Amino acid sequence: MADSRGSQRRLLVFAPTRRAASETFVRANLAGLPFAVQAYFGDECPWRQPDRCAYGMSVWLSKVFTRLGWLRVAGWPAARVAEVLIRRHQPDLMMAEFGFHAVRVMDAAKATGVPLVVHFRGSDLSAQCKVGVLKSRYRHLLRFADGVICKSEPMAQTLRQLGANPSRLLISASGANTALFYGSNPSQAAPVFLAVGRFVPKKGPLHTIRAFQQQPLGQLWMVGEGPLLLQAEALVQDLGLQDRVRFFGALPQVKVAALMREARVFVQHSLVAADGDSEGNPVSVMEAQLSGLPVVATRHGGIPEVVLDQQTGCLVEEGDVSGMAAAMQHLMADPLLAECYGAAGRRQILAGFTLEHHLQDVTKFLEMVMDSHRLRLRA
Repeated sequence: MADSRGSQRRLLVFAPTRRAASETFVRANLAGLPFAVQAYFGDECPWRQPDRCAYGMSVWLSKVFTRLGWLRVAGWPAARVAEVLIRRHQPDLMMAEFGFHAVRVMDAAKATGVPLVVHFRGSDLSAQCKVGVLKSRYRHLLRFADGVICKSEPMAQTLRQLGANPSRLLISASGANTALFYGSNPSQAAPVFLAVGRFVPKKGPLHTIRAFQQQPLGQLWMVGEGPLLLQAEALVQDLGLQDRVRFFGALPQVKVAALMREARVFVQHSLVAADGDSEGNPVSVMEAQLSGLPVVATRHGGIPEVVLDQQTGCLVEEGDVSGMAAAMQHLMADPLLAECYGAAGRRQILAGFTLEHHLQDVTKFLEMVMDSHRLRLRA
């Protein structure tokens, strides 16, 4: 996107990590934005690239200070390096991915006068180890941030309570990729339930296994890795389900999409974890619906904004294993209903929850922030 000077607008991004599988969508978003993007990641220290190495080391030091409880100075190292990078790249806008990372670099935006947009994604606005520790820092951040992006209405409510300006707040789910997710045929598929997500408490993998235990037929395929994987495997053994449950480990999106074309029902028992960690709006749920699968999930986070109960799937309350089991059995026993819900789900995602929709929303929002900042400078 060109500005009035005829050059492409420049976006400088600061994010906590490049390597984690959960950040796939951060990288996809950056690649799809129509700006000249420079991105720095807090887990990179390439010795042959001094700028990136300096930023990675500064983030490491900021983390150390945070763990020591030195919150007033915790952001100083990363902010000072970020300020140098801002002055070097001269961006039109600075974007920080995740609220807990934004507080590390927010002082750089204040020092340089560059507009700042913060992108909250889920755990950064729910887990006590983040929002509980950083609440006062978040309030300070939201007082001067030029824009805030989040994934769902519950997240937006939390941000408004913390002081975010409602007129500068964008709700936009990350969206599903239309090039990858398509072609499911639930009425003809084998009796397979598919679950995709990290094995962490907020994804509820153990609840999903216990609900599946009540199914007389079929298989459960589970994709993902995480700290609860060994516990999930042990539970499957204890329940005598080892011949009916398959663990695939972490898979690339193209292979996940292929599995969705073999399954009949997508399942996910999201819930608030003991530490408060919650979903924003699970991308795997949108990918399943875009593929054409019916979804059985919980009334959690932004899921009800995407899954329409008794229209594109079935929603149950968090922790209701018996209710989830009944919904799973209902769709498994009626392939034509599964097909109907799956087709309606695909229409729902195509109407407003694709990756293209998300990139368009974010692009317009960032352009609005840039234009507003330029007008203020001219006034």
